[in-house]
Amino acid sequence: MRQFRGTMAFVIMTLGVIWSLFQLWTGGIEVMVAMRQRAIHLMFTEIFIFLLYPMRKEWVNSRLAFVFDVILAGLSAATGIYIFHQYEVLTMRIGLITTPDLVLGTIATVLLIESTRRVIGPVMPGIAIVFLLYAYFGRYAPGIIDHRGYTLSRIVSQMYLTTEGIYGLVLGVSATFIYLFVLFGSFLKVSGGGQMFIDLAYSLFGKVRGGPAKVAVVASGLFGTVSGSAAANVVGTGTFTIPLMKSIGYRPHFAGAVEAVASSGGQLMPPIMGAAAFIMSEILQIPYIKICLHALLPALLYYFCAFIMVDLEAAKTGLKGVPPGELPRARQILRERGLLLLPIPVLIYFLAVEQVTPMKAAFWAIITTFGLIAAHHVLNLRREMQTQSISPRGFLQAGVSLIRETSGAMEDAAKGTLIVATACATAGIVIGVTNLTGLGLKLSGILVDLSHGNLLALLVLTMIASIILGMGLPTTACYILLAVLAAPALIKIGIIPIAAHLFVFYFGIISAITPPVAGAAYAAAPIAGVGPMKIGFTACRLGIAAFILPYMWVYGSALLLIGEPLKVALGVVTSVIGIAACACAIQGYLLRPVSMLERILLLMAALFLIKPGWITDGIGLALLIPVIIHQVFSAARERKKVLSPASEI
Repeated sequence: MRQFRGTMAFVIMTLGVIWSLFQLWTGGIEVMVAMRQRAIHLMFTEIFIFLLYPMRKEWVNSRLAFVFDVILAGLSAATGIYIFHQYEVLTMRIGLITTPDLVLGTIATVLLIESTRRVIGPVMPGIAIVFLLYAYFGRYAPGIIDHRGYTLSRIVSQMYLTTEGIYGLVLGVSATFIYLFVLFGSFLKVSGGGQMFIDLAYSLFGKVRGGPAKVAVVASGLFGTVSGSAAANVVGTGTFTIPLMKSIGYRPHFAGAVEAVASSGGQLMPPIMGAAAFIMSEILQIPYIKICLHALLPALLYYFCAFIMVDLEAAKTGLKGVPPGELPRARQILRERGLLLLPIPVLIYFLAVEQVTPMKAAFWAIITTFGLIAAHHVLNLRREMQTQSISPRGFLQAGVSLIRETSGAMEDAAKGTLIVATACATAGIVIGVTNLTGLGLKLSGILVDLSHGNLLALLVLTMIASIILGMGLPTTACYILLAVLAAPALIKIGIIPIAAHLFVFYFGIISAITPPVAGAAYAAAPIAGVGPMKIGFTACRLGIAAFILPYMWVYGSALLLIGEPLKVALGVVTSVIGIAACACAIQGYLLRPVSMLERILLLMAALFLIKPGWITDGIGLALLIPVIIHQVFSAARERKKVLSPASEI
């Protein structure tokens, strides 16, 4: 990425501020026509990408390449402004394409594919190109997926002039909800709220057995629900937690794996979750707060499993926590910085109580955070005025500092949205072609045929597809493609829609810890000082719950808090016990090291207990109780031997 100084740095920051103000205005003050808002959103996205990302990495300092990219940025502005300015005309002659439409639409499609390649890599653009070729050469496709083929003007019209292509629903989610939540995260970091999450987790769990690893789990979960990016979470909290874990005795690869697992789970954790959750809300036409409710228990179980894993690792290796004297005090943190948490309850209030759109809720959370940042500067001025006289220049400097901080947050939000926005727009090409050709229904039928109507086989096929796509794509892009291509097959075979979509969503996310392309593991590797593959395989073991839970909520929706209250309550209790048993089986430790037979019984008990149902719960408890009894008596005998004077003779 190009690093600018001087005039160009100011230009980039100004563009970021203008973009952010546009998103705030259209998100919280005056709603804009969807097509226009999405066109401006994508226009800013492509301008940023062409200015910041050269065509080839080695051309980062090439003046000629930069001039070429400025021209591409200008073309991006032209294609976006054309849609914005000509919107009424385009709606009046829908279906009739003119030469300017065809030329600008072709340019817009090429620019989108190239900008996506620069920030995401070749996989997503390659998929889009294949789909465009399929739309044109459909008559030559294999019989099961063939179609009559469409002209270039028809394809360009679908992609550029309607909300069924590039400017479709998915880009709309990026242009409304996602940008504002990324901006909220940026403001929260500037206010100090992100650091407060880490400090609070450190004060609460730092002193317990294996405390720093538990700090990583809690802090990354809190931080990740705001940032929504596994790699960003690893870098944001891992620079603090991984060295701390290593310092008290955790092996480097284990420390890196803990951070990778905890950071990846941030996208699963309400109230914000990852960007894909907003898209899920739009696709399923379910209020976002309900998506959060359905995702809550699986997310808590995921983190509970990671928490138990690090506790058992500490027990096995005899690791202690950090001495209490070296820890910050939670009460002091809350007294001094407790107000920094205010934006979170504000966000939840508007989502759950007022039940406004996530866009409006994010708007008010951002306004609250800005108020906290401004209040911080005012308090600093008051403290300085009590000790010395402040000149007008001092007031001016305080104002400039506030503007600089908020402008920096807006610029960071603009940069942080680029991957998601391009993924959403490029996914619009795939969705547009799928709708144009009827490919979605055909692929659903193919998947069902391949599985021979067997639910488990279809789930395994979908899981493999989700993980493979997730290895090469950001979570949002992966979910969008699977929501269009794979989730309908699950729904067709009888799975409730929310369970089907969360299934592909989860496996797309945990691809971040699944070798050979484990993005979170790669981000943790340089901090931990060990190879990413070793971290990745350890992370898979620690995050085992994420590989099991999706199957369980498909077979029993109580894990998604759907059903009769008694069944849901029983499902919650038994799944918690089951996850704990699973962690013990994987770690090979309960109250003491477990035998191979005990390990097998624990794993079987875990699978039965996690799956909701009276019969399976009974079988799980019948397998688990003998293991616990044996562990209790064995541990008691060992303690007795240690305490007995005869053992010293």
